[in-house]
Amino acid sequence: MKQLRSLTSKKQSRQKTSNKRGSSASAALGLALREVTVSWRNTPLFAPLTLDIAPGAIASLMGSSGAGKSTLLAAILGTLDSSFHISGKILLNAREVAEVAPHMRGIGLLFQDDLLFPHMTVAENLAFALPHGLPKADKKRQVVQALEQVEMPDLGDRKPFAISGGQRMRVTLMRTLLAQPKALLLDEPFSKLDQDLRARIRTWVFAHIRERAIPALMVSHDLADAKAADPDRIYHLTSQNQPKKVRRTTARGHSG
Repeated sequence: MKQLRSLTSKKQSRQKTSNKRGSSASAALGLALREVTVSWRNTPLFAPLTLDIAPGAIASLMGSSGAGKSTLLAAILGTLDSSFHISGKILLNAREVAEVAPHMRGIGLLFQDDLLFPHMTVAENLAFALPHGLPKADKKRQVVQALEQVEMPDLGDRKPFAISGGQRMRVTLMRTLLAQPKALLLDEPFSKLDQDLRARIRTWVFAHIRERAIPALMVSHDLADAKAADPDRIYHLTSQNQPKKVRRTTARGHSG
């Protein structure tokens, strides 16, 4: 009996240890910032920022114009001009990426402008994101699936100027997702859409991000966009204090 209890105790101990390891590994996944700030001419643009964005979570960053929001996105993406200095750690799935080349980081970016290639068709724009060595049949299959997901199965032969603004936004996101990013940055992605279209497109965008379990950080001036992403993950970038989480009940997201 003693031996059975001993074996059971050891088994439970191993399970607890395994669970702890699994929990730690899970916590390390996603996008994380540790005391990150960007300086220009030895002057920090904002207070050190620390946050964790789990796979499928969407955090929003708000603040006044010139606070450094887009500059922070450039720092995460790896495209920041050399005249700026980054301090702190940027981690993606527990790997520090500060010294990794932008194209090797696996971070996607969605702008307010669609940035589709005007000389290419919708289908060609989508195919552009796929690996160059992918067999032609596989590439065609993925493009067909993507067109169905953006609800444009019969519009693949059209040029970007021949589709609506909402359709261009959907194609842009899908092209970004086809590149299989490990994290996604969104810089005022819905600001050029009218209110009705804005609500529908952001719901569609956020659903695809969550479905693919991609950690996302969005810069926005619109509290409605931030609340739609996640009312509990809204941060205000300030040059004076640690970025503050805006409470669910806060009526004015820019009040800090």
